[in-house]
Amino acid sequence: MTYKIKDITIDNPIVLAPMAGVCNAAFRSIIKRFGAGLVYAEMVSDKAVVYQNKKTLDMLYVAEDEHPMAMQIFGGDKETFIEAAKFVDANCDCDIIDINMGCPVPKVTKNEAGAKLLLDSDKIYDIVSSINAVTSKPVTVKMRIGWNADTINVINNAKAVEAAGASAVAIHGRTAKQMYTGKADWSYVKQVVDAVNIPVFGNGDIKTPEDVKQRLEETGAQGIMIGRAFLGNPWLAAQINEYLTTGTYRKKISPTEKFIVAKEHLRELKALKGEHLAVLEMRGHMAWYIKGLKGSSRVKELLMQQKTEQGMIGILDEYEEWLSKED
Repeated sequence: MTYKIKDITIDNPIVLAPMAGVCNAAFRSIIKRFGAGLVYAEMVSDKAVVYQNKKTLDMLYVAEDEHPMAMQIFGGDKETFIEAAKFVDANCDCDIIDINMGCPVPKVTKNEAGAKLLLDSDKIYDIVSSINAVTSKPVTVKMRIGWNADTINVINNAKAVEAAGASAVAIHGRTAKQMYTGKADWSYVKQVVDAVNIPVFGNGDIKTPEDVKQRLEETGAQGIMIGRAFLGNPWLAAQINEYLTTGTYRKKISPTEKFIVAKEHLRELKALKGEHLAVLEMRGHMAWYIKGLKGSSRVKELLMQQKTEQGMIGILDEYEEWLSKED
């Protein structure tokens, strides 16, 4: 099930979606090790890159074990978009540069960026072709089906992206106005697959290996982009690969397995961001890792109070021991 994005070979259809505040190098590496074919970084602002904002430049770090991976840029001004893309091309070890045309958050769209670009196919063509002309890496685009129910223009926009030289396009089956409510409409993913000759990724509401298989068969997409279902659950990537290969997969992940990966995630995040920021960020991830386990609500409260790596690990060790006695 391999395919190419320009000259980059992707081994399978599993794609980690870019999620703000989540998809840093530590998280991407874990999802990659569990079997994702391609991982996307959280989006960075074109202006923040151009103005050399330290926090943003730190977000351009790529770990050795996460290739192939894509770095996503958002912006609304062509000139700063071009400058940011040139900088990322020269200074970031990513394999692909992605242009965000899907973010529906008002603080992004009010600056004519993210999903606001969907309202103008000519501007889409202009931005993508300009960035494609100044970068050596493949350029991809992630977009939604339209701005709202009255402006679903995903076919024209996808054709503009292809004509401008993009090497792949990802389609989230919601409008910008839907945000993350309602259901993703995958019929538009199939329409895009039929309309263009570049790889197409579908995105929206994927939760299980069965979902992936169904959407691949229904749409003919090369990849299925998965976001929230990976939170606290990197095993999903391995389960999908197993299911697509054998028709079955191991469904039960033991608490011990979850704790091992949670600790690994914490260690890698500490190496990336330092202990203070890592612990703060891991509070949310820890809640996802233990979700559904017996007594998890009380343990979540304790984890949220921790300020050190050892404090978090100590809580997990005690929890693991308690669970083993409860079985």
